[in-house]
Amino acid sequence: MIVTRTPFRVTLGGGGTDLPAFYEKHGGYILALGIDKYMYVMLNVPYADRKVRLHYTKSETVDNVAQLEHELAREALRMHGIDDGIEIASLADLPAGTGLGSSSSYLVGLLNAIRAYRARPILFDELADEACRIELDILKKPIGKQDQYMAAAGGLTELSIDVNGAVAVRRLALPGYAVAEFISNTHLYYLNVQRTTTDILGEQTAALRAEPRAAHDSSQAPNAVEESLKEILAIGYRIGDAFRACDFDTFGRLMHEHWMAKKRLSGKVSVPVVEQLYDHVRENFGVLGGKVAGAGGGGFLMLYVPPAGSRRLTEFMATLGMTRLSYGAEFEGSKVLVNVLNGRATDYHSNEAVILPSHVAPGGKLFV
Repeated sequence: MIVTRTPFRVTLGGGGTDLPAFYEKHGGYILALGIDKYMYVMLNVPYADRKVRLHYTKSETVDNVAQLEHELAREALRMHGIDDGIEIASLADLPAGTGLGSSSSYLVGLLNAIRAYRARPILFDELADEACRIELDILKKPIGKQDQYMAAAGGLTELSIDVNGAVAVRRLALPGYAVAEFISNTHLYYLNVQRTTTDILGEQTAALRAEPRAAHDSSQAPNAVEESLKEILAIGYRIGDAFRACDFDTFGRLMHEHWMAKKRLSGKVSVPVVEQLYDHVRENFGVLGGKVAGAGGGGFLMLYVPPAGSRRLTEFMATLGMTRLSYGAEFEGSKVLVNVLNGRATDYHSNEAVILPSHVAPGGKLFV
């Protein structure tokens, strides 16, 4: 049995600028935090037959990997030349469709498990690239690159994306007390609504790639989605500066600006009941800013509130049936917890995930 653990993430700035249709023109920037809520993937090799067994919200038993309905598992196994004789199961701390990157956490965790099985060590950024190739190039999903990199790297991390798609990764150097202050002031509440990211991001990608009207048509307005993402990119850089200064109240206010711009990306990003709730908590509980996590539409509502309003906000949200999620920062990224396949126990705990000083870009091996 091989068991991997891969963190979820919360996006703090620049969300949406990691879409290829945008960064190929303007570059992209993401600031995100890996959190201590995880996707667990278990891989085993059956001894009695050569079946492929896959357990997730459904269970599949097939003769060949090509017959799997689960796209991510199918393509990950294909990429590594595994056709049959494999069993994979997954468990998660949080449900899918909550805006915290669960699909890419599953894929990165599965690829990490497969590489442990194949004894093929890899650097964290190569693992993220491998996941990006599956989701963006093979499956043509209208998504970005942040989830794969954050699943592989974790931490409080900046991603700078070049117009050619290359991703530069940098850890932010913040003292532990500052990270604790940020987490204390930044609340996450589950909205009890799940959504499909690809619907929202697919609409944005289509808008970004839409052919402009003829140049002589003076009535042609700027691409609204592209202009909103350019605004989000600029806000993202300002959020990065606020974090470097440990000025989290400024982050809260910038998150409100970000949310206003984000809502202009698609009519599916927000819903009236969330807007009413957001307006109410800003007016009555000192909330400086907030947003729906991920692409929007459902999942978790993130709210930034200074300490004076924290308790009252938590109590109010509880009256609505929304319990505050307790979470912490996760700095390790995807890792192999257990590898006892074929009866050989290997302790990966201390050396497969290199924990780097916060001012150094990650680059250690995920496992050896």
